[in-house]
This record gives sequence, structure tokens and C-alpha cells, in this order.
Amino acid sequence: MTEEPGRGGLLREGGKGLARSPGALAGLKVIDLTRVLGGPYCTMILSDHGAEVVKIEPPQGDEVRDWGPPFHEGRDGHGASYFIGVNRNKRSLGLDLGKPAGREVLLRLLDGADVLIENYKPGSMEKWGIGYEVLHERFPRLIHCRVSGFGATGPLGGLPGYDAILQAMTGLMSVNGDQSTGPMRMGTALVDMTTGLYSAVAILMALREREISGEGQYLDMTLHDCAMSLLHPQAPNYFLNDRRPVATGNPHPNLSPYAKFRTATCEIFVAAGNDAAFRKFCAFLGLDSLADDPRFRTNGDRITNNAALNAILDDRLAQEDGHALTDRMIRSGLPAGPVLFVDEAVNSPHAAHREMVTELGWYRGLGTPIKMSRTPGGTRSAPPVFGEHGEAILREHGFSESEIDGLRQQGVLVEQRRR
Repeated sequence: MTEEPGRGGLLREGGKGLARSPGALAGLKVIDLTRVLGGPYCTMILSDHGAEVVKIEPPQGDEVRDWGPPFHEGRDGHGASYFIGVNRNKRSLGLDLGKPAGREVLLRLLDGADVLIENYKPGSMEKWGIGYEVLHERFPRLIHCRVSGFGATGPLGGLPGYDAILQAMTGLMSVNGDQSTGPMRMGTALVDMTTGLYSAVAILMALREREISGEGQYLDMTLHDCAMSLLHPQAPNYFLNDRRPVATGNPHPNLSPYAKFRTATCEIFVAAGNDAAFRKFCAFLGLDSLADDPRFRTNGDRITNNAALNAILDDRLAQEDGHALTDRMIRSGLPAGPVLFVDEAVNSPHAAHREMVTELGWYRGLGTPIKMSRTPGGTRSAPPVFGEHGEAILREHGFSESEIDGLRQQGVLVEQRRR
């Protein structure tokens, strides 16, 4: 059974990781004014589970359409991989909100919408006369989620925020890497995506509360706050001992052994979370006497003597086949796994079983990690070409053909990206 993609329809043929139900959020209407990563990641989560997401792009388009190579169908098509990775299941409308007529279009689109999410610089919507207070008066049930770097107030209020800068400013970078490397940026845009995740959670909370109060509310989501929330266990350690946390590399600051080791075939990661697991780990490796060594009896002992323990384990594991060893270990109840590269991870049998790679026509992406028994989500449509659905969206919202033509002539409805 195949229905209209991108509108909560079902897709059961011709791909992988496709939606098999209208979704838990079917009927939810989201107007998405976000660009780049945090906001689009949030709205993709919602759209995976049935929300109708209207992505309103500025005349220049979402700038990450140009963040490549690699590209699909060139710059005037679907865009770069960076855009493709977080914009499936959405419909695109190019709209110039800098013009009063564009803002009037937005207001008509918001009629009946449940959520507005935007990541303009704080104060931009207010300057346009469509800030939260104005919108709340006109649409009292609307949930307005703003994603920004630092929020609108405070010493850094209103300033722009970027993932790597917030990693640096919130301490995340200082605990990544090791003493030889110094602070290092995380390899993924962790702050942006975490903010997207938190924003999705906040929206769902606000929707739940709206069932009780009947009112929407304003959600003030910042990269700063979301980044700082990830400082575990480093911040709790600091609050307790008043010592500055330092980067420990692969080893855990509170557990040992919890580290990466080299084998004959690959690097592996092992984790012994308590003393009983350590004894079992030693027995598995034929190192029974190690568990009774005074240097390693308790987790506290092992943390103190971590370097000595790791040297012994390095020597023991060096000749093993890491893939075979970690498979035996994890099946024995000992947490361990090979250190896989991205291409190995996405092509693994378990990733396939869990539908963590989704495909639809030319599109291939990461599947939804949210698995629901009655209302499973998934891919419904490929990421849109810029402005692909503009005319259809306006028509559905009551715009006449003459109105649409007028908006097109005024440059309010934008169907080709402006460079």
C-alpha cells in the first residue's frame, strides 16, 4: 500500500525503513522556519512519526544545501548531503519573510498549526511584528519554539551560536581528547543535534500540557543550555570534589577498565562496570590473578592504577582477533565491541536488522531510532528540492490562483533559489 508521501501516508513498498503507519504524531501541523541542523533535526524527528512539516525556506534556501560535496543532482537539486541527512518527510516552500506580504502568508499558514519552530536571531521575529506575544494573541494554542545560541537575555543574549563554539564555551571540548591532544571538538555536531532532540522533547511536553490548559506556550531552547546539560559525569565530579575535570581520552574518568585496546585485527573497546564484571573479565582472558592484585581489587584501586592495568591488558590483547574476541565476550555478558568505521557500522547486519539505514528511491539515510509497536514511524518522502511544494501548500491554505500568481510576481513566493 502506497499513499501520498510526506502527508502522513503509508509507504510499504520499494525501500527500507519506511513508515508502516500514519505515525504517533499524525494530524500534527508544524511550520518550520529553521535552517542548518538543530531545528531541522528536531522537525525530522517529528515528521518521521507523522507530523506534517512545512519547511519555509528563505529566498536563498537553507544554506546547508550548499555544504558539500557530496551533492545529489547538483546545487539546484536536492542539495548537499548535509541537507539531505536531516530533511526527509518535509515539504518545501520558498518564501520571502522580509516582505510584509510574505509575513501575511506566514500568518495564514499558521492558522490551524500546532507548532512554529524557528531559529532566527533573537529579536528578528519581534522586529517583523510577529514575535511570540503577537502570535499568542492571534493563535493562543500555538506552541512557539525558538532555537538560538544563547537566548535573548543575559550577558551573551542575542549573540549567534555555533556548534563548535558552544562545545568550546561549555566545557565539552575540554573533556574530549587527552593530555597529548588538548581540548578537541567532538567529531559530530553533538550540540546542534542534542538541541534538536531537546526541542522535540520540549514540543511534546508542551503539546501534553496544552491538553490540560488549552494554551500553547513559548519554548526557549539554546545551544548553550543543551550543551552544558551533557557534562556528565564531569560536572557532578567537579561539584563533589571541586577539581577541574580533565580530558582522559578513551578511558572513563570514573570506571576502569573502560578503554580502547589494540588487537591483531582491529581496535576494540571493553567496559567492566563493577568489581564482579572485572573478575569475570579477568577469568575470561585467563588473567585470574589480576582480580586479586591489590592494585586492582576495587574500581577505586583500578582508577588509581589505571595506567598499569591498561599496560597489562594491552599486552594480553595484542595477538587476539578483535572481532572474534569481542563477539565471544559480549555473548558471555562482558560489554565489548570492535571499533568500527562509519562505513562498517552502517553496513553491519544488526544495523540492517534494526532498519537504521533507510532507503526510498535515490534517497539513503539513517533510520529513526524510535521504534513504536503500534505506530511505527519512518521514511515517507525524500528530502525536498527547494520550493518543491510551494504552490500546492498555498493552494491547500486557501490561496486562489490569482493570489498565488501575485505572490510569485512580487517575489514573495520563491521557486528558484536566489544566489
